[in-house]
Amino acid sequence: MRKSLQQRGFDNLDQAILEELQRNGRTSVADLARKIHLSQPAVHNRIKRLEREGIIRQYVALLDREQLGYDLLCFVHITIRPHAEEVIRQIQSAISETVIVLECFMVSGHADMILKIVVEDHHALNQFVGDCTQLEGIDRIETSIALQQVKLTTELSLK
Repeated sequence: MRKSLQQRGFDNLDQAILEELQRNGRTSVADLARKIHLSQPAVHNRIKRLEREGIIRQYVALLDREQLGYDLLCFVHITIRPHAEEVIRQIQSAISETVIVLECFMVSGHADMILKIVVEDHHALNQFVGDCTQLEGIDRIETSIALQQVKLTTELSLK
């Protein structure tokens, strides 16, 4: 069960700060203070508490992958055999070190693992799939190429 911010001791002002920072992580403390009608030191202290409590994990810049030459966004479904702990750990380690892998999840269903990757073109995708087939324990690889991005957000609902 999801624990709400209020259940964790945060209030509506904390929620307003988080909503604004999710939209724009570069919003200044002064701008936040004006928007929520609090002093700058009070907003600063609230942000520091949200960071200490792990609610705010980090601040990042979201880059346009296509502007950087990554024309393909792909989802790679991997089936692992055997399901031995050491085999899974080795695959996870190899995947974690691969820079084109943006996200990796162990999942239930027809695959054991789903990767979100970006590559320059189909040649780079073919190289990645070939590299994966060399890893011990990878039984099957299915790749889906994203044709159109319908929604992309990093904002979590706070209500």
